[in-house]
Amino acid sequence: MKRRKILTLSSGTLIALPACSSKKGDEGSKVGKHGASSSRFGNQPVRLGANTQYRPPAYVNKGLRNPNMNLPTQFSGKSVTHSRGLSNQPYVAMTFDDGPHPKNTPRLLDILRTRNIKATFYVIGSNVDRYPHIVRRIVAEGHEIGNHTYTHRKLTALSNSELRSEMRRTEDAIVRAAAVKPRTMRPPYGALLQRQRSLVFSDFTYPTIMWSVDPNDWKRPGPSVVRSRILRGAHNGAIILAHDLHAPTIDAMPGTFDDLLSKGYQFITVSQLLALKGQA
Repeated sequence: MKRRKILTLSSGTLIALPACSSKKGDEGSKVGKHGASSSRFGNQPVRLGANTQYRPPAYVNKGLRNPNMNLPTQFSGKSVTHSRGLSNQPYVAMTFDDGPHPKNTPRLLDILRTRNIKATFYVIGSNVDRYPHIVRRIVAEGHEIGNHTYTHRKLTALSNSELRSEMRRTEDAIVRAAAVKPRTMRPPYGALLQRQRSLVFSDFTYPTIMWSVDPNDWKRPGPSVVRSRILRGAHNGAIILAHDLHAPTIDAMPGTFDDLLSKGYQFITVSQLLALKGQA
């Protein structure tokens, strides 16, 4: 009687293999064309059980979508600076500075569109002239455009005429690209003197938009840090600062958006936030 070998699989299953014959002419085991072991003593392939340890990757955006926000966008008032909206409503305004970027901004737009989120983009005029087609897409998909100067210089070091030039050149670039005029501005580095804010408001009717949540994503701390900082700082009426210039920031956005949506926050544009603020 020939002995059979007992093989223990990693799953704990025991299978018996036929003993090899020593007779002349025996071919022993052969490997079939699909890699399964076969033998003249039996051609049944070894069948393994289901791998119960496997888990599919966790996908973000499990059907989470921002509701359609039919809110007014017309705002007025004498406040030349805003850093937040009303605190009694779960609205937040997501803002992105320094774009458009040829790769990061389109990727961000895809992420926003999937979730029906409308954001506000504070664009640099020189980038608008480089990538006008991206600005057109931003506007076509319902987002808001804001003025972030033409050259991203520190405005506190400029004369009044230089400041006006920065505003005007950017506005002209946006109008050329997408036939819309910006309604708000954000100074590079958040640096703008009070008298300059009054000048911009008087000459261009732009209120200066600051922020109440800053993840410091420009330092590139990594997507998970950007995400956690935004979530930790989020509040009703928040104006959230981010930059679509940096790829890690875009990497952080799907999870960030989904977490905020799951917490009950709704995304609106800066103009919508200011309009609600003016009605309070």
